[in-house]
Amino acid sequence: MKFQVGLIGCGLIGKKRLINIGKYGKIVSLCDKNFYKAKKLATNVKEKIELYNNWKNLIDKSSSEIIIISTIHSELSKILIYCIKKNKHVLVEKPGAIDPNQLLRATKLLKNKNLLIHVGYNHRFHNSILKAQEILKKNIIGDLMYIKSSYGHGGRLNYEKEWRMNPKISGGGELIDQGSHIIDLSNLILGDPIKVNSKLTTSFWKTKVDDNAFLILTYKKNKIAFIHASCSEWKNFFEFQIYGKKGKILISGKGGSYGQERLILYKMKKKMGKPSVKEYIFNENNNNSWEKEINNFYKRIKKKNFSNNLESSYKNLKLIKKIYKLNNYDNCS
Repeated sequence: MKFQVGLIGCGLIGKKRLINIGKYGKIVSLCDKNFYKAKKLATNVKEKIELYNNWKNLIDKSSSEIIIISTIHSELSKILIYCIKKNKHVLVEKPGAIDPNQLLRATKLLKNKNLLIHVGYNHRFHNSILKAQEILKKNIIGDLMYIKSSYGHGGRLNYEKEWRMNPKISGGGELIDQGSHIIDLSNLILGDPIKVNSKLTTSFWKTKVDDNAFLILTYKKNKIAFIHASCSEWKNFFEFQIYGKKGKILISGKGGSYGQERLILYKMKKKMGKPSVKEYIFNENNNNSWEKEINNFYKRIKKKNFSNNLESSYKNLKLIKKIYKLNNYDNCS
């Protein structure tokens, strides 16, 4: 028996969610303010499904027991909170809200409810990240020291006119977009940061939000994450390096235009010198992080494991808003 799933938001990410709906789910309803988008996306589903242009109608009237929310950022928390009130399990795209207090409100509403709420940080489910966690659990690279990460793309013609460049809708620029993913991964590995140094710039795009974010996050025991997120990278690029006292893990690419996803493990020898090298290559045509994430979501519901990631998502968003304020991007904070 498959879960019946309703999808709100039929843009690029909505389509990715639909085509990676997983083996335990079945799309039964779609919604987008632009009804044509919902109708067009429905052509990817063989069975007849319900179509809506009002998200409340989908939640109230459809048979969907799980709701996936993949709208613009400013709509996320409003729909999430309504879903909780209507007793729906929810997968909401990152960052989950543009105001961290809305995630706190969602947490309070969940009290005494057996609902699973998950903020979609799909990068945690990339094969390379899962492999890195496996290596870290075995303590192969020793005590951790620092992380270096760079994530970026080059935008496209008229990118400055898109919704992601409107702070009232997006909540910010590169920091809240790609930056939130690598902050999340850094926190996954190093814990909660206790200090932040940052510099945000609007270097290329004529916009009111940041197009480059440079961060140094400090964690307990003086562990560091050095992060750069950019939409003036010009070539789609992803790199995430984890350094320990006995070696390092280098992750590069994430499939498609970002290049083949791979992980290289460098392990220092007792006499140091040239390290031993082991490489893991993942199929670049099979970025199955979306499907792995949703299947994990279904399994937790089946096991009645209703723990959620709202707390970590709240901390992530609160940090992002703090960084915007520190850098005088008041329209984003």
